[in-house]
Amino acid sequence: MPELGETRDVRLIHGRYRLLDLIGRGGMGEVWRARDESLGRHVAVKCLKPLGPQRDQSFTRVLRERFRREARVAAGLQHRGITVVHDFGEYEGILYLVMELLEGKNLSQLLEENRHHPLTVDDVVDVAEQVSSALAYTHEQGIIHRDLKPANIVRLVDGTAKICDFGIARLGHDIGFTARLTGTGIAMGTPHYMSPEQIGGTHVDQRSDLYSLGCVLYEIATGAPPFDLDDAWAVLVGHRDTPPEPPRSHRPDLPAYVDRIILELLAKEPDERPRDARELGRRITAGRTGRGAYVPTVRTPQPDLPAVRTDTEIVREPRLPSWTRGMTTGHKATGGSGLRITPPDGTSGLAGEWIPRPAVPSGEPAITPEAVRRPTPAPDLLATLASRHNAGLSLGRLGRWAEAGEVHRAVAVEREHALGPDHPDTLASRYEVAFTLSRTGRPADALREYRRVVDGRERVLGADHPDTLGARQEVAYVLGKLGRHFEAHQEYTSVLAVRERAMGPEHPDTLRCRHNLAFNLSRLGRLEDSYRMASDVAEARARVLGPDHPDTLVTRCEVGYTLGQLGRWSEALQAYREVAQARAQALGPDHPDTLAARYEVGISLGRLGRSAEALTLYRDLIDDRTRVSGPGDPETLRARHGLGVNLGRMARWEEALAEARDVCAIRERVLGPDHVDTLISHREVAVALGWLGRWQDALVEYRTVAAARERVLGESHPGTLASRNDEAHCLEQLGRATEAVALHRRISALRRRP
Repeated sequence: MPELGETRDVRLIHGRYRLLDLIGRGGMGEVWRARDESLGRHVAVKCLKPLGPQRDQSFTRVLRERFRREARVAAGLQHRGITVVHDFGEYEGILYLVMELLEGKNLSQLLEENRHHPLTVDDVVDVAEQVSSALAYTHEQGIIHRDLKPANIVRLVDGTAKICDFGIARLGHDIGFTARLTGTGIAMGTPHYMSPEQIGGTHVDQRSDLYSLGCVLYEIATGAPPFDLDDAWAVLVGHRDTPPEPPRSHRPDLPAYVDRIILELLAKEPDERPRDARELGRRITAGRTGRGAYVPTVRTPQPDLPAVRTDTEIVREPRLPSWTRGMTTGHKATGGSGLRITPPDGTSGLAGEWIPRPAVPSGEPAITPEAVRRPTPAPDLLATLASRHNAGLSLGRLGRWAEAGEVHRAVAVEREHALGPDHPDTLASRYEVAFTLSRTGRPADALREYRRVVDGRERVLGADHPDTLGARQEVAYVLGKLGRHFEAHQEYTSVLAVRERAMGPEHPDTLRCRHNLAFNLSRLGRLEDSYRMASDVAEARARVLGPDHPDTLVTRCEVGYTLGQLGRWSEALQAYREVAQARAQALGPDHPDTLAARYEVGISLGRLGRSAEALTLYRDLIDDRTRVSGPGDPETLRARHGLGVNLGRMARWEEALAEARDVCAIRERVLGPDHVDTLISHREVAVALGWLGRWQDALVEYRTVAAARERVLGESHPGTLASRNDEAHCLEQLGRATEAVALHRRISALRRRP
């Protein structure tokens, strides 16, 4: 069996189930499309994360028995709305389930594809009816799901809704799969769909599933869950204390009976919800058909909470489970503003009480009343938070940025509560949150978090402290990612001046800042300045770090890029070849950086008109990328795109068209229809169609690209205007001159727009 996180050659499980394609990965493990060799059918195999030899053996034995019990329960469920479990077992230390292979998408995926717009009213009602029927069946068997959420409800291509992971989802809590852990080390699930009784740790019955279903229906009916907050604690408090806004306040066209049913499912007290799923199904049917009177749930008095006396009044102490202690409250749940989301770095470690230094000289941190009053946290809490912070760093090193972000976000919240918002370790966690946001394609959110870290570090450490400068450098980096290159240039220049003064011109941190500044200069169009600075940095890094150091080679790649931008492709080719060879020797032939340099060699060959050599290079690169990362990896697809471009340069347009269409289809499925790489592939399809004289088909592709870019970037964006220009050229080729002229005029007007 392939190890989790790898895509090695397929293997047989117990000589029966042949793993074929990885089709999903989550907190508990991976799901593979597989073939049942005994019965000749395709199935889905869920491989749970390996138990590992480091775990206590008695715990492992209990876990295995729990898995078998839960799997037997799941396998015994026979209902159209529940995923069929065929088999289960253990192989090479990994627990696995064999399930029916579902042809469809879960509700979370449907919302994502719909850009978080709600589903149609008919679809919402249909999902509600089907899921309530499935829950009624399982509840009558005495089984509660406990983890109902959009990702666990799949909509098949024929419209059938199926619930997944009955019983199995709870194993994640036993094994500790979830990334978000509290100071006590107890796992916590996704809070957006948890019932108040789950949060409070009280008795849970089938009405808890109904509450979770209410959260799901709220989300697919409005596009967002009832408490759509980034802070886990704020979500918990919202479920416990805050009445949800009626769905119709977000979506006026929602029928009144749907609004009413969802709100009753979201009642804080279980007795105020429908008594069971069958009753829920009857209410949905009655509302949909308009038959029968609607019978509301009878309200029951709320129990009194323990009273706590303050100086001025008696307040009710809300009860939350022990694992929520230490988490800070969020403002949105109580109607305030300024929700603290989180941010992070990984250089600090919790070592005990933090005593800020007096703010006497310039740059020294100021002592604050809040910091003086804050008691010293318990050592075991500090050790736990430090361990979890390091776990987040490890996830990042593995490239699992989304999971790393969840860990750092939770640690940042608890560090802020325990140590204060300006403690160096709180700011370190917030730095890491910003870093993960940047790596998961959210530069605007990352910019906001980095700036908060900069503000905090300036107050605590001083403006010239290396950690403050490091955060400012990241601010400049994400400004560049956002296309705000002039602002990035100003930030880099300011940081570089301080680094050169404080550390010297050839300190590694100074050189890193100069490298980034050279990169940004090329994006500002200052190519000669960029080339000179990158060349200087490459020479300095070779002296300080060595000629084959990864940082030296990164800068030599930047030199190659700038040479290409200057049209000096022969020199660029030589630079990239030298980098590829050095990386192969230092890092290995299959290292991602080595493969990236080989790709740039292919680009240079193509630009020099040496397309036959480029084709050979790209074919070898595609084989290596497929072997290392899989056929659907974005870098594999980028190499295939390069292959198609060079087929076109050799006038092999039928082959180029076939390659472009295949890559486009995979990118659309893997990256999404509006991803920049997908749109580039659509354009490549259009180019090939044009060269083949199929201008009408090409026009469809060009318009697809233009419409997507206008939707994502805006009608005046240079990329959108370039696509509209392609469209106008296509109209000219079709003899539709009047339309082409009108479009050219529109493009000119948009270009003049300030």
